[in-house]
Amino acid sequence: MTYEYFHEDLLYIVENLRPKSILNEMYSRNIKDVEKYLSLEHDRKTLARTLLQEIFGRGREAVITLWVSLHALRKDYGSPSLDAVLEELGHRGNTLVEQIQLDEDGHQLFPELKDIQNCHKKHLNEKTDKLIENKPPKCNQEEESFSFNKRYVNLIIVSTHHFWERSENELKETGAKHEEYLKKRLNVSQHISPNKMFCWCHRSRLVPRMVMVVGVPGVGKTTLMQKIVYDWVKGDLYQRFSFVFFFKFRELNRWDTVSLETLILHHYPYLWPQLENILQDPEKLLFIFDGLDESNQTMDFTSRHLCSDPKQPERCGHIVVSLVRKSLLNGCSVLMTSRPTRLASMDCRVFQRMVEISGFFTEERKIYFENFFRDPELAEKAFTYVRQNDTLYTFCYLPSYCWIICTVLSRSFQTTSSDQQVSLLPRTVTQLFAIFVANILSNHSLEKSGAQKLLQSIGWMAEHGVMNHTIIFDDRDLESFYVTKSKLLSSFLMESEEPVSYSFLHLTVQEFFSAFVHYANYSPEKLQESLKRTKYYPDERGEIFLRFLCGLSDATTRSLLTGYLDTQAAQASREVIMWLKNFILEEHKWEESKDKKQHILKTFFYLFESRNKVLVQESLQLYTVFDFSGVHMSALDCTVLAFIMKTYSNIEELNLSECSLDTEGLERLSQVLHNLQYLSLSYNNLPDTSCIQLAFIIRNNPELKKLDLSGNRLFGPHFSDLVEALSSPDCRIETLQ
Repeated sequence: MTYEYFHEDLLYIVENLRPKSILNEMYSRNIKDVEKYLSLEHDRKTLARTLLQEIFGRGREAVITLWVSLHALRKDYGSPSLDAVLEELGHRGNTLVEQIQLDEDGHQLFPELKDIQNCHKKHLNEKTDKLIENKPPKCNQEEESFSFNKRYVNLIIVSTHHFWERSENELKETGAKHEEYLKKRLNVSQHISPNKMFCWCHRSRLVPRMVMVVGVPGVGKTTLMQKIVYDWVKGDLYQRFSFVFFFKFRELNRWDTVSLETLILHHYPYLWPQLENILQDPEKLLFIFDGLDESNQTMDFTSRHLCSDPKQPERCGHIVVSLVRKSLLNGCSVLMTSRPTRLASMDCRVFQRMVEISGFFTEERKIYFENFFRDPELAEKAFTYVRQNDTLYTFCYLPSYCWIICTVLSRSFQTTSSDQQVSLLPRTVTQLFAIFVANILSNHSLEKSGAQKLLQSIGWMAEHGVMNHTIIFDDRDLESFYVTKSKLLSSFLMESEEPVSYSFLHLTVQEFFSAFVHYANYSPEKLQESLKRTKYYPDERGEIFLRFLCGLSDATTRSLLTGYLDTQAAQASREVIMWLKNFILEEHKWEESKDKKQHILKTFFYLFESRNKVLVQESLQLYTVFDFSGVHMSALDCTVLAFIMKTYSNIEELNLSECSLDTEGLERLSQVLHNLQYLSLSYNNLPDTSCIQLAFIIRNNPELKKLDLSGNRLFGPHFSDLVEALSSPDCRIETLQ
């Protein structure tokens, strides 16, 4: 039972240990024939799965040997996940089987309570057994629902206390650096399975009751909560809780003062005959509160204003804080979700476990595509296209982005030349969203003038939201921006009940419309005002808005939405291009600093989205040196830099020292470094596999005179490729560090 309980953890631990270490350790303890697994060293997932399966099949002694081997390796090859598992065994070993059985079988309840519980599970099953998605735009825009088994893909969840380090624009920050950030985090963080949220916490060294789940917009927080409730209803998860109550903060906004009992009965009125009895055993209760960032109430988890009576009316915020602080229903468990930015200004030490949903790795992304497309060939074609497109692929760590990308590609790959064929597949994020919107517009039932008016209305509402940090809108907002309700509106906005509120499908959809409206309803005064305002936001909330604004300055990208543009859209484009030119001229006057380097990189993203090669050449004619030393350069940053260097070929020196470059980023740059005289890649901790790319750069750059490779790990079987390139008679390098 214990082995099965830890199975997911063991898979993760063995997969991330050095294969030789664990195999040698087990061999030394008389578990023979394990050396055959060394042939699977390149595929650690398969190695871990087959090894653990065989160990389990060999019986009790083999399983114990595995535990002893892992314990022996802890000192030299330990990880938070391994530490947590061994600690839980040490601290809870005597009661662990009892807890496992309780989670499987639940508590014994009186017949009256059991009947109410069955009624409650039936109600929650109807609410959670389907995963609702907007239907890919074809003939209509009706919602389509899928069972969790057909659509849900497991998310990567890790322990965290780093949410306060995030900038305000989470999409830009984690989108650009996600792969490297996550891979590094996984080595120093505990990997958490959904069934382990309320199990032993390595950081707080106890079994937590208060758990906070953090995640950027669209990463799957709400869906994960829905899945937890769904699995509880099915009897597959947390049967230790006899009753689970699920609330969304946006729905709690309607209440001024209310008692906890009233709140529960409003959502679950059938509980009233037994509610008092239910609340008498707080240890058997789980409260889930989704979307703290959407709450309009102040939430102070250090507050002294606490309540203890579930019948006493209080502000919703006070009730939530009192549950978390244990003054109300002491012994209950609370699971809460939030975007990182809401927590950055809050004291959250009362939560005994903080976890972050980090989204999808490559394997999960591929599974998502396979689940989305019914046709395996189409799924493979779509995933291959995205895998080759660095920009789109990077953002696929977000499930909501996967949905948008799959929706766009399902239309692009299936249309024929006679059926509204999309003229191009997306190469930039701006093009992705332009095609997404165009696909929906091609099937709406409104007259074109009505649709255009609606796009303008929701565009100005979106722009107001971006500039003022608003992501939740109500009927008053719709009225003030003259947004009329229609089937087309529901393609872009999600509606929530009790109270009625609206939000865009994704924060980035809102940011796209906030930029698009300046081309759909051009006003020189409003455009200049928006450009001026974004300059003074220290939290960079206008960063993605500016990328879209620059992206739509490209006539080809804009043509995807022909028919919904202002007659002066071209003038708007000229103004944006002029602003970008001035923006680049200003930064050239800055003193050399890390801020300037990051500012230049930000500019490159604007140019990349614009696809304007003439603008790149004109804007950068004062540059012969690019120095990004000390700036973290993700693979996506390298893609953007590669576009710039391919377009503007006058750069003689490129300094990328201490940029946290990886092999993938170097590969994206290697194709465009033909005219450099000086290249520094020092102190990037580049591995041996980078020697292949370095050799390619040397062979294909006859101008290179000085190369700095100091501070890297360039040894191993591929080092000979580098030596061979340096030894070639065609190599013109004069100084090698």
